Amino acid sequence: MRTFFNIIMRKKIIFLALFVFVICFWGCSEYTKLLKSTDNELKFNKAIEYFNKKKYIQSQTLMDDVKPYFQRSERSQIVLYYIAQSYFKQKDYYTASEYFKTYMRSYPKGEYAPEMKFLIGKCYYLDSPDARLDQTNTNKGIEAIQDYIEMYPEDVNVSEAERMLDELNDKLAYKELLNAKLYYNLGNYLGNNYLSAIVVAQNTLKNYPATKYREDLSFIILQSKFVQAQNSIDEKRSERYQDTVDEYYSFINEFPEGKNRSAADKIFYEAKKYTEIK
Repeated sequence: MRTFFNIIMRKKIIFLALFVFVICFWGCSEYTKLLKSTDNELKFNKAIEYFNKKKYIQSQTLMDDVKPYFQRSERSQIVLYYIAQSYFKQKDYYTASEYFKTYMRSYPKGEYAPEMKFLIGKCYYLDSPDARLDQTNTNKGIEAIQDYIEMYPEDVNVSEAERMLDELNDKLAYKELLNAKLYYNLGNYLGNNYLSAIVVAQNTLKNYPATKYREDLSFIILQSKFVQAQNSIDEKRSERYQDTVDEYYSFINEFPEGKNRSAADKIFYEAKKYTEIK
């Protein structure tokens, strides 16, 4: 019985393998014939068909073939649209962005212009690296997305664009937070790095006031002022402890239930002791 069952299963597997082979062979054969064909209308329609089937390489290749033929026709911008989208779907964001830009230069008021403008920014957003790395693409993304929102404030993709813009700004703010933490951890090594941590954090809050890292940046300022006061010479210590107390009140006023409240309270009690003694 088991042997009979095994034979049936093997036949099913062989049949399935042959079926897949035939389908693949037919598909490859059809595509090969299309590449050799001189029927540009057929190529154009099949390119769209391939795109809709998520066969983006085949779609892009066929559209590249017919691009010269439709260069001065109404279909020219459609061809460019599908080529750009095919690269985007393949996650080749650099090449896609160049085609999106080409579309905007060629058809600034074209049917797909709002979408192309949006996708330029999205390419930079998707190519934006980790915060610890160079942020050239992040800055380019911010600029491109802002341009899109200003140009098409009522477009369907504005909401997503605003979300991406917030994320890119937060990434830059996080990079600065890491820099502030680095200065804090360096302490008094080769100078007063606590002051540098304060300056970096304050400038970041000024440049990115809506960042989700606002509490972390504010707490770095409080910590740095406190440790700076602890390490100060007598002439400056009282003033710096008072500055720490003032900073604490600003911090808890903005983040009364923040994750750093307990640590902030400890800093306050220590700083307050010294100001009361004085």
